[in-house]
Amino acid sequence: MKWLIFFLGILIVCFFAFQLFWRTTVSKIESYPFQVLKEYEDISIRKYDARLFLSVKMNSSQYETSSKKGFSILAGYIFGDNSKGEKIPMTSPVSISLEDSMTMMFMIPKEFNQDDMPEPSRSDINIKKVKSKTAAAIRFGGWANSIKIERYKNLLIQSLKKKGISHTNKFYFLGYNPPFEIINRKNEIIVELNSHARF
Repeated sequence: MKWLIFFLGILIVCFFAFQLFWRTTVSKIESYPFQVLKEYEDISIRKYDARLFLSVKMNSSQYETSSKKGFSILAGYIFGDNSKGEKIPMTSPVSISLEDSMTMMFMIPKEFNQDDMPEPSRSDINIKKVKSKTAAAIRFGGWANSIKIERYKNLLIQSLKKKGISHTNKFYFLGYNPPFEIINRKNEIIVELNSHARF
């Protein structure tokens, strides 16, 4: 019995050590840059910079299906499945458009320009520049799923309506953590605002 307790104690220590190590590693990953324009109690208004993204369009509107397949495809590219066999650093967050056919996107690190990027081995992967945009964001924790995403999307819509802030109806899910990270998980729903929106 003592050995079992000792063994379980070792497992727990190793688990939390790994989580701490991963959090330290994630803090060094390049993130999608933005400037906070205004903070409300429940949402924030941000100005996102223009950046290059890898993207792949899925044939599903279900988060669970699209996220797994899309991540596998884009991860393959950055891990070397491209014309140069070149590895590209991971960035954060992973972005998924919330529409009938979801599109998953990985931000390309700022040291790369479009001409530097190796050609994808797959024809469904695209490299595109996303223009700067103003967006409203709402945050939630834990593991994301279709139910949570829909719930927080609706909360974001309701909040913007109460505040009289107009939006374009272009919603995105942003996921900041890998599946094996358990502590302090972070997810967001953002929506692009109209160019004339007042906040």
